[in-house]
Amino acid sequence: MVEKRHHALGLSDDQVIEMYQTMLMARRIDERMWLLNRAGKIPFVISCQGQEAAQVGAAFALDREKDYVLPYYRDMGVVLTFGMTAKELMLSGFAKAEDPNSGGRQMPGHFGQKRNRIVTGSSPVTTQVPHAVGIALAGRMEGKDLVTFVTFGEGSSNQGDFHEGANFAGVHKLPVIFMCENNKYAISVPIEKQLACENVSDRAIGYGMPGFTIDGNDPLEVYKAVREAADRARRGEGPTLVETVSYRLTPHSSDDDDRSYRAPDEVAEAKTKDPIITFGAYLKETGVMDDALEKDINERVMKIVNEATDYAENAPYADPEHALKYVYAEE
Repeated sequence: MVEKRHHALGLSDDQVIEMYQTMLMARRIDERMWLLNRAGKIPFVISCQGQEAAQVGAAFALDREKDYVLPYYRDMGVVLTFGMTAKELMLSGFAKAEDPNSGGRQMPGHFGQKRNRIVTGSSPVTTQVPHAVGIALAGRMEGKDLVTFVTFGEGSSNQGDFHEGANFAGVHKLPVIFMCENNKYAISVPIEKQLACENVSDRAIGYGMPGFTIDGNDPLEVYKAVREAADRARRGEGPTLVETVSYRLTPHSSDDDDRSYRAPDEVAEAKTKDPIITFGAYLKETGVMDDALEKDINERVMKIVNEATDYAENAPYADPEHALKYVYAEE
């Protein structure tokens, strides 16, 4: 039997099964949203497929009672781990009144839920980075034991928001974890046309923080890196830049045709490293999961996804009279 790497990290068998189930939930919700989009029932999908291991592995390493997450638009695995439900994500996809992110006002992927410390993102990419730095600074000023965790793509790591946020956090040794989800493409621009350096993490030294590039298809490796970054932040030693390397298995969005900029063979090769398959194989090799349990997990996940879909499809839209609610202050 293969060595149980998760035990060395302090994770129980039940915890890694929960990680796998959360990864699978993100995948099945995402797949359902593509079908709904193609059926003309929801307007837009921005996909997490191929990045679930990085998202769930990282989120499991945080304190879900204290820490704040500032996700980017693909981070379904992060928000599910932090307490958002399949029903709530589907309500967002259908833009219904009960959508917790925006009450149906914003397109999917703009996650925000105050009670779970999921901080609302803005449409311009990477604006969440300075927000994460600001929350970390506020937490320090108020004497709170919190870490902020912010994600972004490798394409938007080239923008000013990232550099200014990283520099400020480094100078002030703030408890921030910057996680770049490098999925190889900034919409249609491949990584080799985005960076002059080899890795996004190479930039960390310029901001006085450690930087690591790790396998984003391995949730245990991501868990280890993010947990160590969180421990470091809580000790007052400052921020960390973690780069998780995976592959975007779908087009950039439901409005994109990726056949115009990448070969089908490249995508097919990437699918052989699909983290849902490889992590499931690890769980079987270590005896944590067998075929019967795998089938049971998938059936449970699909039941939740089906119920969430039915509920959201039949839920009411927001009343037209409420169009300006949450936009202007009310008397």
